[in-house]
Amino acid sequence: MSNVPVSTVHAASACATCPMYNGAQLTKLGINMTDWDYIIALAGNPNTGKSTVFNALTGLRQHTGNWPGKTVVRAEGGFLYDEKRYKLVDLPGTYSLLSTSADEEVARDFILFGQPSVTVVVVDATRLERNLNLALQVLEITDRVVIALNLMDEAKRHGIEVDERHLARELGVPVVPMAARQGEGIQDLLKAIAEVASGAYVTRPRRINHRDPQLEGVVGQLVRQVEYAFPGLPNARWVALRLLDGDESIERAVADGTLGQLAQTQAPQPKPAIRLELETANYGD
Repeated sequence: MSNVPVSTVHAASACATCPMYNGAQLTKLGINMTDWDYIIALAGNPNTGKSTVFNALTGLRQHTGNWPGKTVVRAEGGFLYDEKRYKLVDLPGTYSLLSTSADEEVARDFILFGQPSVTVVVVDATRLERNLNLALQVLEITDRVVIALNLMDEAKRHGIEVDERHLARELGVPVVPMAARQGEGIQDLLKAIAEVASGAYVTRPRRINHRDPQLEGVVGQLVRQVEYAFPGLPNARWVALRLLDGDESIERAVADGTLGQLAQTQAPQPKPAIRLELETANYGD
């Protein structure tokens, strides 16, 4: 371990037409987090550069800790941007939220019940079709999504062109082209996160309409039963759909009553606010 000065990056060039963000700064807080304004979930398939994005925003170089009751690694860090404090939770890399593995269950439960302010889905621009499967599943759960279109440098090297503006229109959420290893797109990602978190950017995600009226009636009835059994549970509709689909982990959580505890155990709990020290932070090598 070594003492590394907390770095500050100017974002004046992030959006020439957005004066609100001209002069905004990123301060990497590492693990120096007490209270925060927003919680950001970082999701994505394995090998999409998700950890590179996490490191670029927080200054951390190592992952520590596990999720409660799991062997799955839990990584958290923080950053300060435009006078707002963000807790960043790096979810395990996963191809799906259908909970066939411990990694998928952790990612799914945090997005469902942790209720992050924004979920950033990091996708590989060279394998977009496969990566969008996870993105569409996340969009079924939450409106507050930003797509980090990473590895654009690799896509260009392979002659692949991606129209990020058209993709953003189709998905109804911000799409930020990036080459995170080179630091490209980080400032635009910060701006998109800040706008979605604050509500300045109102997303309109396009969801797949594959349900008929008869199914909707059954889902509605089951939703009411779930909400009665577990008052205040977020995303009761998604839970109902997973029950109908025979999701064993959700069935167990309903049967043993632990479903109602998930909303309380998923999100990081803030500690009492203390004076923020930004001069230095201890980072892993």
